[in-house]
Amino acid sequence: MRLATWNVNSVRARTDRIVDWLQRTETDVLAMQETKCKDEQFPYGRFEELGYQVAHVGLSQWNGVAIVSRVGLDDVQIGFDDQPGFTKDPDAAPAQEARAIGATCGGVRVWSLYVPNGRELEDPHYTYKLDWLAKLRADAQGWLHADPQTPIALVGDWNIAPTDEDVWDPAFFEGKTHTSRPEREAFSAFVDGGFTDVVRPHAPGPGVYTYWDYTQLRFPKKQGMRIDFVLGSPALAARVRGAEIDRNERKGKGASDHAPVVVDLTD
Repeated sequence: MRLATWNVNSVRARTDRIVDWLQRTETDVLAMQETKCKDEQFPYGRFEELGYQVAHVGLSQWNGVAIVSRVGLDDVQIGFDDQPGFTKDPDAAPAQEARAIGATCGGVRVWSLYVPNGRELEDPHYTYKLDWLAKLRADAQGWLHADPQTPIALVGDWNIAPTDEDVWDPAFFEGKTHTSRPEREAFSAFVDGGFTDVVRPHAPGPGVYTYWDYTQLRFPKKQGMRIDFVLGSPALAARVRGAEIDRNERKGKGASDHAPVVVDLTD
């Protein structure tokens, strides 16, 4: 089974490119983030024509997550149980955003995750990000303890570079989000709790990235970040036989600013 995650940065703008990539790579399950559309705007038909089932949640032109699978799509869950919401208005109730969707695909429990950006260290969105990660970790620990034999894949855009190797210039990111100690500790908490970054052994750093900003010619200058991950439970990690970051998909006209991250699993 081939499982992949990709922040597509607008599924409608890149449908042709995504569909072509799925066909060329024979990917069985693709988790997408930043679909940037409401449910009724998602191009379901293009994926269904290829034999994929689709689960998507999108509430506006922002965020949005999806899973497409040709090996089954069962027990779809929109959001994790304790997923917090966000609002800028202190007098309004926080609203849950379209940032998490789970489904069982070919026996693997897949979660497509778009972790909040955080914006700036003093921004309320940063506090929201840390809370979001803490609640996800607590729920993920519960899933792991409930059935240790279940293969679980927490995949997506984590908006965290866990080590200095995961950014092109650590000094550039001092005082910014994505590399702060609390964010890195939040990521490490998943690893300490039993989940494994199953891609890193097959694509070691430094200089191995998944995201390059559109500005300042970051991609040709090789100035990227590694912020997209597949974290696997022990049962899933034991089945990984290969993994890669498809850097070529960041090239060319109309590319997303992220590259697909691909994991091959044994049956």
